[in-house]
Amino acid sequence: MLTRKQHELICFISDRLEETGVSPSFEEMKDALDLKSKSGVHRLISALEERQFIRRLPNRARALEVLKMPERGDVVKLTRKTAAPMSPAMSPASQLSQHSRPEPANDVIEIPLHGRIAAGLPIEAFESSAMLSVPAALLGKGDHYALEVSGDSMVEAGILDGDYALIRRQDVARDGEIVVALIEDAEATLKYFRREGAMVRLDPANRAYDPQRYAPQQVRVQGKLAGLLRRYD
Repeated sequence: MLTRKQHELICFISDRLEETGVSPSFEEMKDALDLKSKSGVHRLISALEERQFIRRLPNRARALEVLKMPERGDVVKLTRKTAAPMSPAMSPASQLSQHSRPEPANDVIEIPLHGRIAAGLPIEAFESSAMLSVPAALLGKGDHYALEVSGDSMVEAGILDGDYALIRRQDVARDGEIVVALIEDAEATLKYFRREGAMVRLDPANRAYDPQRYAPQQVRVQGKLAGLLRRYD
């Protein structure tokens, strides 16, 4: 069973796909459903995806596919007002604002996903325009971005290959913090940050790897680890 908002969203997506062949943006969906933020759209899309009404197409921005449409009675009647059927003379999109309800407090936000970062030997970091949906509870104050972990040198810290490292932007670090370190402005790695005399030491969390030592001018801190996301297939 779908809620009224879920039903309205899938109808809006289906109508847009039929009209243009392109799924609507999150901003367009937010405005069409009269929501206050895009986090509400994320929750609705996740719910529709879990119920196998839609699916996200991999490696494509804002790409959604409608797998099936709800049956006539497949909608939860939340209140008398929202249970009223839509007029056949009006499109679902034109009905959306009539059934809007206050959304819960934001619990999901989008942060930039900037490619892969080595948790082994340094690899070149690269930028991308992708975004990652993250539970707000995993993030604190400040500006954040995400990197996909590549390698196994941080496994003893619980950071595995394929995890998403959530990074708080900052350019300073204290000894013992896990940071994104940019080496000679070319390569980035995720390691424990420590000072060793006049040198900077980047320590792995895997006994199979050796620490890396650099002169301070060779290393720039790009952020500190704030959290992790892991997907289970």
